[in-house]
Amino acid sequence: MKTQHIDYLGLISQIADLMKDLGNPETLIEQVLKLLQEFGFLYATVKISDPITTEIIIRFSSGLSASEIQRGRYKIGEGITGSVIQNNKPVIIRNIATDSTFLNKTKSKGSENGSFFCFPVQIENRAVGVLTALSSECTGETFNEFKKLFEILIPLISQSVHFKERIKNERISIELENHKLRSELSGKKGIQNIIGKGSKMNTVFEQVRLVAPSTSTVLILGANGTGKELIADAIHYASPRNSKPFIKINCAALPDNLLESELFGHERGAFTGAIQQKKGKFEIANGGSIFLDEIGELSMSLQAKLLRVLQAKEFERVGGLKTISSDVRIIAATNRILEEAILNGSFREDLYYRLNVFPIYLPKLKDRQTDILLLAEHFLEKYNIQNKKNILRISTPAINMLNAYHWPGNVRELENCLERAVLLTPGDTLRSQELPPTLQMQGKNIAKSYSDDWTLPQAVQNLETELIIEALKKFHGHQGKASHKLGITERQMGYKISKYNISKYQVK
Repeated sequence: MKTQHIDYLGLISQIADLMKDLGNPETLIEQVLKLLQEFGFLYATVKISDPITTEIIIRFSSGLSASEIQRGRYKIGEGITGSVIQNNKPVIIRNIATDSTFLNKTKSKGSENGSFFCFPVQIENRAVGVLTALSSECTGETFNEFKKLFEILIPLISQSVHFKERIKNERISIELENHKLRSELSGKKGIQNIIGKGSKMNTVFEQVRLVAPSTSTVLILGANGTGKELIADAIHYASPRNSKPFIKINCAALPDNLLESELFGHERGAFTGAIQQKKGKFEIANGGSIFLDEIGELSMSLQAKLLRVLQAKEFERVGGLKTISSDVRIIAATNRILEEAILNGSFREDLYYRLNVFPIYLPKLKDRQTDILLLAEHFLEKYNIQNKKNILRISTPAINMLNAYHWPGNVRELENCLERAVLLTPGDTLRSQELPPTLQMQGKNIAKSYSDDWTLPQAVQNLETELIIEALKKFHGHQGKASHKLGITERQMGYKISKYNISKYQVK
């Protein structure tokens, strides 16, 4: 090999150009290895030690075939490569033909003799790999030139490998965090967290369990405030698509032109204000699910486009010609009676049958009498935490009012009612006077209808029973403390408990 004088000023200029691509470390490393070949090396490699198996394998190379790369595997301490990583010190062999430590595992053409350079690639002063290169046997002057070359290039390689590993670790960290968040979200949105113990809600829960694992379209029917979105969440997060996007759209919240753009996207210049291309929700949700709330409010033109998505799983962006395919599961919901909408011509019959593959009907709260107190206690706990309150219980008169009310706004109205009551409650017991006027007026009407038939002894008994139960609840069944609060003796308390047949279950 002829002596080669390296133009270090030109080399630094080339390195500066390479540094511009530091954001893509793989490309930068490949360019450095090609640069070494330009200086006359037969081949050059970057080998990295696997942190799990500790095997050292060729990650990047220039001048080697696929089979040669496959053969070039080492263990820590094995050969020159393994010892450089183990000792974190460079090794340079002037003539590999006379050195037994050079194992020549790649068996590449022309690797029987020559000079071998092996420098540690470091991350935070720890060897994680090596930069190697084989040239024809060097003279003294060439040898020194190449040694300087490596001393210039190795920091660049180390920095690139470090950057590549950091990107990889950050990606793994993000994926793990996303997996954790999806798992937590799946747990919070699961059917097990929806409150309901009555037969009607148990039917709903069973339907969700049956349909969630499938790809079937689901139509959730029910009045406003019955929890249709919660059921949609439960279906998606119990399905095989739970790691994919779940996108929600309220079809009544946007005018037709904006809703079409939201659902299907638009091309640049499709309409005034469309300054750039925009992906629609169906495109973004590919592989996942989309929840179309208030689907009964869609215009007839959008109904036709949605029907095509359901039938062919394809659409075009607004102003676009390219057909886009998307595998999206549709979960729709409405408070309208769609059969009536079909009869009056405001809803397409063919779309209805496409949507109505698996209908789930949510009962009104007034038909879930056993769930009212469960829900009230759940919301009490929720708004206790949010408002840093310590309300321990709901009084019996307040419970009676909650149970007697007809709840036209369903669960949403009950939640709003409890949020207001928690804010108004000064002590540790939520009382009837903290409930909204609509509930109190109904309570007065109920009391009046009873009082018309009550005798005085009955009225006294009912009042005494209520006061005793409230006092016992406040003091967790302690008769002595309850009787002291009511201004009677403990013996009188015991007598009245027996007389009015007050059980321990009433005071829990």
